[in-house]
Amino acid sequence: MGIGEPLDNLHNLRIFLSMLTDENGINISQRNVTVSTCGLVPKMRELALDHLGITLALSLHAADQKKREELMPVAKSYDLDELKDACEYYFEETGRRVTLEYCLIGGVNDSGKDAEKLAKFAGGLHCHVNLIPVNPVRESQWRQPGRERVSSCNIKLENYLINVTIRREMGRDIDGACGQLRKGFSERLED
Repeated sequence: MGIGEPLDNLHNLRIFLSMLTDENGINISQRNVTVSTCGLVPKMRELALDHLGITLALSLHAADQKKREELMPVAKSYDLDELKDACEYYFEETGRRVTLEYCLIGGVNDSGKDAEKLAKFAGGLHCHVNLIPVNPVRESQWRQPGRERVSSCNIKLENYLINVTIRREMGRDIDGACGQLRKGFSERLED
């Protein structure tokens, strides 16, 4: 996750998934495999037709079109309605709910109004929302929301009967948490 878009290379992704899950390969259960996407709608639909038992994780990060376009330029190509339809299609074809990855950024997408929009987007979908408080990175202006904001978002989603979890933090103290490790590694390459 976070280092490229697997659905941009769907042919090789399929080969990899086959090697990973085949009984003559590594033999990992498909239910233990997650493929993350920024939301390439046609490729999500194409992957659904493979009828795999994997989990598809959609990096959503905003349930407001304009805000999502600011956070994720790919949103200019596929709007929220198209994404929601693709998530529904994925479930219909595979019987597997989609995970909505939602990185909470303090003062950007962590308000009560943002949580309501997220609940509206997730409502009716067979999905699970994974709230991910952003990890601090020295070069980024983004900041982690306070625990109260994270908890408030979680409670609001639960009140709408949305399946939700808050991602547990690990590795932050050594700059090895999500978003930190890759940035630090790329800086060492530049030196």
